[in-house]
Amino acid sequence: MSAWRCWLLDSKASDILLAFSLISRLTWRHWELWERQDGDSHRAAQEPVVSQNLVTDDVAVVEGETAIISCRVKNNDDSVIQLLNPNRQTIYFRDMRPLKDARFQLVNFSDNELRVSLSNVSLSDEGRYVCQLYTDPPQEAYADITVLIPPGNPVIEAKDEVLSEGNETEMTCTAMSSKPAATIRWMKGDKELKGKPKVELSYDKMYTVTSRVTFAVSKEDDGVPVICIVDHPAVKDFLARKFLEVQYKPEVKIVVEFPQGLTREGENLELTCQAKGKPKPQRVNWLKVDDDVPSHAVITGGDLYIENLNKSYNGTYRCVASNPLGESFDDYVLYVYDTVPSAEPAAHDSRAGEGTPRTVDHAVIGGVVAVVVFAMLCLLIVLGRYFARHKGTYFTHEAKGADDAADADTAIINAEGGHTNSDEKKEYYI
Repeated sequence: MSAWRCWLLDSKASDILLAFSLISRLTWRHWELWERQDGDSHRAAQEPVVSQNLVTDDVAVVEGETAIISCRVKNNDDSVIQLLNPNRQTIYFRDMRPLKDARFQLVNFSDNELRVSLSNVSLSDEGRYVCQLYTDPPQEAYADITVLIPPGNPVIEAKDEVLSEGNETEMTCTAMSSKPAATIRWMKGDKELKGKPKVELSYDKMYTVTSRVTFAVSKEDDGVPVICIVDHPAVKDFLARKFLEVQYKPEVKIVVEFPQGLTREGENLELTCQAKGKPKPQRVNWLKVDDDVPSHAVITGGDLYIENLNKSYNGTYRCVASNPLGESFDDYVLYVYDTVPSAEPAAHDSRAGEGTPRTVDHAVIGGVVAVVVFAMLCLLIVLGRYFARHKGTYFTHEAKGADDAADADTAIINAEGGHTNSDEKKEYYI
C-alpha cells in the first residue's frame, strides 16, 4: 500500500479518478489471484512450478525517429505487466497509459507482451526503462534507450587552394555535434590516406571530431578528388570532397607531320611542337642546337616548316616551352639522305657532282654476274659435247710406217726415209 500511496502523491489532481480505477482493478486482480492460489494449494505439492521469465531489449534510435520498447513474458500466469520510465513513472499499466505523454502509444498488449512506441525521440528521452511483472517476488527487466545524433555536414578545409608539383599540402575535415563520436577516413582518388583524428566533447555531451591529413602532390593529381568520409551509426555515405588543382611545368613532344619515312634531299620537312602544362605555356620557341635555324624556315606558333632539304640542314632542332613554373624541351635530330636513284645511269645525271657518291644497285650487279656465269657454263657444255663427237687417232712422227714393218729396224728406216709406203697413215689436228 505504501507504494500506491507514493504513486498517488506524485500524480496530479486530474489523475485521481484514473488512479482509483487502477487501484480497484488491481485490488480485484489480487483477489482473483488469492482465490486461485487458495483453490490450487492442494495441487502445488504435486505439480512442478513453471517459472516466468521477463525479457526486453536495448534500443538505439536516431534523434527524431521512433523507438519501440517490448516487455515480453514467457510462461505468464496472468501476472500484471507495466512499463516505467527512467524516473520510475508508470508509462503503461497493462493496456492503460497513466502518463500524459501522447508520444507513447500502445503497439501490442497480450498476456505475453507489452509493446510500446515512443515517437519523435529526443536526447532527454535517453535512459533506462523498466519492464515490471507483478509476481511474488516482482520481476524487473531493463531496456536502455540510446539516442543517436548524426553529425553535421562534414567540412573540408585546405591549406593551399592552388598547389605546385612536388609540394606538400595539408587538409582538415570536421564532423560536428554528433553522439557518439564519428570516425573519419580519407581517400585521394582510389588511394586511402592516413589522417590524425582529434575528438572533443562539448558541454552538452556532443562530440566534435577533426581529422588532419598531409600528403605530397604530383602533376598526375591535378583534378583528382580528395574525399572525407564520415562513419557514424546514424548516417550512411556521409562525405565531402575537394578537387586538387596542381600546377606543373610544360611537357613537350615533337611530332613529325611530314615526311613519314626518311628525309631526303629536295623534300620538305614539317614538325609540330606539342606543349602541355598548367598554366598553359605562353611561349613556344624553335632553335637549332649549335647553329642557326635555316633562314628560309617558316615558324608558325609551334610548327616548323623547311622546304627543299639538303645536307647542310642536318643537325638537332629543339622546341622549348615555358610557363611560370619552368621550361621544358624536346629534340629532333635531322639527317638528310641522298635522293632516290632514277632509272638512268648516274653518269647521265646532270645534278650529280664530283663529291656526290653514286648509288649502286647491288641487286642489278648480282643479276648481271649470274647471267654471265650461266652463259659460261652453257658454252663449256657445248664445247665438251663437240670434242666428244669429233675425236681422231693421233700418231707421232716416229711412229709413221711402224704398222707395215717386218721388224723394228725396218720400222725405224721407214719412219726416217719415210714415204715408200703408199698406204701411209695420216694424222689430223684439231
